[in-house]
Amino acid sequence: MSGDRHLSKLLSFWLRHKPEAGKLSVDPTGWVEVEDVLAALAAQGSAAGRGDIERVVAQSDKNRFEQSPDGRLIRARQGHSIPVDLDWPVAEPPEFLFHGTVDRFLDAIMAEGLRPMGRHHVHLSVDLATANAVGSRRGRPVVLQVAAARLFASGQAFRLSGNGVWLTEHVPPGYLARL
Repeated sequence: MSGDRHLSKLLSFWLRHKPEAGKLSVDPTGWVEVEDVLAALAAQGSAAGRGDIERVVAQSDKNRFEQSPDGRLIRARQGHSIPVDLDWPVAEPPEFLFHGTVDRFLDAIMAEGLRPMGRHHVHLSVDLATANAVGSRRGRPVVLQVAAARLFASGQAFRLSGNGVWLTEHVPPGYLARL
């Protein structure tokens, strides 16, 4: 595994799921001091520096992370299993959004809808290609179309993260169609 890929996975783990594994303190909106991340990396024997973190933030294929304008703080943009309030704005979604999954989860999804499972939100994309790529991480992908505008009109809140991922708490089965 390349150094940047390893660093990205470690940052994802610490910033989204287990900050205590790096002895990190996450503020209520998900931010962590970059200096604390550097100290945690050094404690694990990593020679990664500020430039490595900045490169991973800038070049992450999914734009997973962001830094504060002054570069002092870092956070994951979504996908947390720890309690955080990322303060993404409520926004009106397009008519349809998409979700990638695999066949083995389809029966449960069609019966119960899309649920965040261990995370705060269901993640949805604006295009089929992204949903297909997400689904393919676990096998042969199945793409679901979400009637997002109709769900929004019913009162369901949608939030748009800084990297273009649409987030919502639950998508009931009546708003889903298999493509």
